[in-house]
Amino acid sequence: MEKGIFLVVIVGLPFLAALVVALGRFTRSTSSWAALAVALVGLAITLSFYPSVLNGDVVRLVIPWVPTIGLDLIFRMDGFTWLFTTLVTGIGALIMLYARYYMSPDDPVQRFFAFLLAFMGSMLGVVLSGNVIQLVVFWEITSLFSFLLIGYWYHNAAARDGARMALTITASGGLCLMAGMLLLGHIVGSYDLDVILGSRDQIISNDLYNITLGLILIGALTKSAQFPFQFWLPNAMTAPTPVSAYLHSATMVKLGVFLLVLLWPVMAGTDIWFWVVGSAGLITLLLGAYSAIFQQDLKGLLAYSTISHLGLITVLIGISSPLGLVAAIFHIVNHATFKASLFMAAGIIDHETGTRDMRKLSGLFRFMPITATAAMVASAAMAGVPLLNGFLSKEMFFAEAVETHTGSLLDLSLPYVATLASLFAVVYSVRFIAGVFFGPDPVDLPKTPHEPPRWMRVPIEFLVLLCLIVGIIPGITIGPFLHTAVYSVLGAETPYYSLAIWHGFNEPLIMSIIALVGGVLLYFAIRNLARQMDGPPLVRYLKGQRMFERMMVAISWKWARSLENLLGTRKLQTQIAIMLITVLAAGVAVTTRFDWVGFEFPTVESDPIFALIWTAGVICAIGAAYQAKYHRLVALVLMSGAGLVTVLTFVWFSAPDLAITQLLVEVVTTVLILLGLRWMPQRKPDIYGQVIMPASVLIRRGRDLLIAIGVGLATTTIAYFVMTRELGNTIATYFLELAYPEGGGRNVVNVILVDFRGFDTFGEIVVVAIVALSVFALLRRFRPAPESMERPAQQQRLIEIYGRGDDVGSTGGARYMPIAAVIMHWMFPVIIVLAAYLFFRGHDAPGGGFAAGIAMSIAFLLQYMAGGTRWVEERLRILPVRWIAFGLLVALATGIGSWVFGYPFLTSFFQYTEVPYIGRVPTASALLFDLGVFSLVVGATVLMLIAIAHQSIRRPKKRAGDDDTSEAQAETELSQGDA
Repeated sequence: MEKGIFLVVIVGLPFLAALVVALGRFTRSTSSWAALAVALVGLAITLSFYPSVLNGDVVRLVIPWVPTIGLDLIFRMDGFTWLFTTLVTGIGALIMLYARYYMSPDDPVQRFFAFLLAFMGSMLGVVLSGNVIQLVVFWEITSLFSFLLIGYWYHNAAARDGARMALTITASGGLCLMAGMLLLGHIVGSYDLDVILGSRDQIISNDLYNITLGLILIGALTKSAQFPFQFWLPNAMTAPTPVSAYLHSATMVKLGVFLLVLLWPVMAGTDIWFWVVGSAGLITLLLGAYSAIFQQDLKGLLAYSTISHLGLITVLIGISSPLGLVAAIFHIVNHATFKASLFMAAGIIDHETGTRDMRKLSGLFRFMPITATAAMVASAAMAGVPLLNGFLSKEMFFAEAVETHTGSLLDLSLPYVATLASLFAVVYSVRFIAGVFFGPDPVDLPKTPHEPPRWMRVPIEFLVLLCLIVGIIPGITIGPFLHTAVYSVLGAETPYYSLAIWHGFNEPLIMSIIALVGGVLLYFAIRNLARQMDGPPLVRYLKGQRMFERMMVAISWKWARSLENLLGTRKLQTQIAIMLITVLAAGVAVTTRFDWVGFEFPTVESDPIFALIWTAGVICAIGAAYQAKYHRLVALVLMSGAGLVTVLTFVWFSAPDLAITQLLVEVVTTVLILLGLRWMPQRKPDIYGQVIMPASVLIRRGRDLLIAIGVGLATTTIAYFVMTRELGNTIATYFLELAYPEGGGRNVVNVILVDFRGFDTFGEIVVVAIVALSVFALLRRFRPAPESMERPAQQQRLIEIYGRGDDVGSTGGARYMPIAAVIMHWMFPVIIVLAAYLFFRGHDAPGGGFAAGIAMSIAFLLQYMAGGTRWVEERLRILPVRWIAFGLLVALATGIGSWVFGYPFLTSFFQYTEVPYIGRVPTASALLFDLGVFSLVVGATVLMLIAIAHQSIRRPKKRAGDDDTSEAQAETELSQGDA
């Protein structure tokens, strides 16, 4: 536990730093140094774990979340994930340093480093997740932040398109991965990764294995840009170069192969694994290498070479050989080092020359010799030149290629395809070196080329140094770490392998010689053609991007538009009608299967008083529907009458909590709707002053009446059977019996909300916060045209009564209704006391945080009605957004607090506390959660009130000498979101 807690620090620190950087006011240097410090801290903690993961040991931390359904937050680190975490944090630190000099001071660098830090945190979350559902959540977060990073320069259309394509492909694959992981957990009976890794026979023998594997492979292949999903990666090159260097060397695109290696022990070794993974990797290996030769953009060349090398790794994983897996893990590390350095070198060339077009670049060795030397070494490592790290892993690849695994056509063709793809790799590597750094001096460059700042080169030089020392002395440098990673995956099945530079004159060496010599010769044969071609011959017309765009047009325009024309509408009534009809049809389909023959309906005693109450409610409801076409204000009053009958019904059936909540909500919603009535479009009366309803409207209203009757009868039937059934051993009995012993409260409803189903309540208040912010965002710029707004006689009279000033209910209202305004002001402290009373009694008696929050909101509503927006905002600082944020943080902190004591999220604690002069008082941690609910409800309600109240500002006609001060002031107040 003590050691495992640092796993949470590794994952959580980047997210926390991202939040601080995003909200603070930092310069480019401060932001970069803060990001660098976070990466170095993560790297230092990771390195300290190395002794703990030797010999196949695993460090685990389990944080209870929803243990009853097997969902816990699990963080784990073994030898393989340790190696991957080292790559993410180590190369991340170098990228942060590099970005300090690459990013322009004119760019919003705080946003850049915040996104980059958050992406690092999501990557670490995937790598260190010990729960497969948790892994998928972080997996999708990486897609989200990669979208933000790729589209960082959102003013560029290509950046927006590339980001959209990357998100669409990888997030869709993530959804498939989620389905696959759910099936995998269903097969094993647990979502714990360690349990899954120990259940190979159970997984392989299950009938769902093929479907599960297919879904998981879609997620992995889309993420690692494998055929047929490889086209999104080159389009992501519109991102800033530090992003490309990080996402496409050590992080984003490596997640797919990471997952394949992680699940290799339990899912590899079958025919479907061999054919799907092996074929996808082999096609990607060859296609990517061939396409890279004919790219004119430096980053485009590196992008296609990345696709090819990922294909190489995928092939090694797909052949299901332990030695192949060793080579795959080794090449993951090697590729990260030389590809990150090459991307950063390409960024320096672009930064110092103003272009990445290889047709304009030449002879740069004379202008930037240090950068050129480092880039040439990294390119040689990419080509597999001896004494560099890329040569070693490629030799291991060749050794596995010549081995016989299944004797199939795919297996037999592997040596030839591997040699040809490696030959192509030499061609594009030589083209990168010869075309950019040698030849005549460049002409007409946007900038005069020169060496970059010293510290901008340090990350490249460090990575190139690693390429050299790993290639020369691999056994000392990478050997122990590679063995730790391999052993954590294969365990006792770890094969013998050698990292020696010389293995004698054998077939892999012959393949390397053919690739190196043939690649150099082929380069000189086609260099002029490669410089002139705009894309690879033969396959340049088979662009995945073009197929993707056509597919998106078909889905978003043709299919979606057809579906929208069939089912869609902008009218809320129609949308609700479709939903209710669907639910009603499902209910009818179920009830028709019930055997009603001989069924005895429970009998209930009728009560004339209750019938009279409901008769009044029905009359109010019908009257509201009828008056809606004539007098909206009258309809609102009648609708409130129906709501009041609902309140009395709750009281009648001994549901005081629901009654209080319903009553308070009725008050708030009535006032908010009243303020919004003024926006409704005017209805044109005829010469007799009557509103003529078109036939289509009458038909729609008749349809709505029938739907309302059907749904009402269905709801009545459900309530009838629920309320007449015997209590017995039901969930209600469970809550009644355990509310006080387990939750420490006698108000069962409140205990359910803040304890038994506290997680649901937390999700609901998050939704309330999102709704409030959305309402505010939608209304902040809305200005209805005065001539189009409804102002019936009743509402006009209301405006005259409550004010003649700048807004509805302005301070001028006090001249017309002094007694009402004074009473409303005096009610403010009274309602605050009532809200406090409801809040503190909620755990043992009717009340609670939600009811108290609504009551508190009514206090502010009265002040707006009595004094107007300006009067309130000159005297009160409500700050609703801060109330919302405070509520969310308090509710979240209450849940996290239970973890500190080793209990699941939001587990409550209660006891009796001795209070001086009062005695023993029951106290529960759920009270803090209720405080969060209270604060958020107040903030959300008042925020919507502010938005609506400001929209109701009356704009008097402009007179000579008037200025726009008042309107500008109102606009400023509204845009700030705080009153």
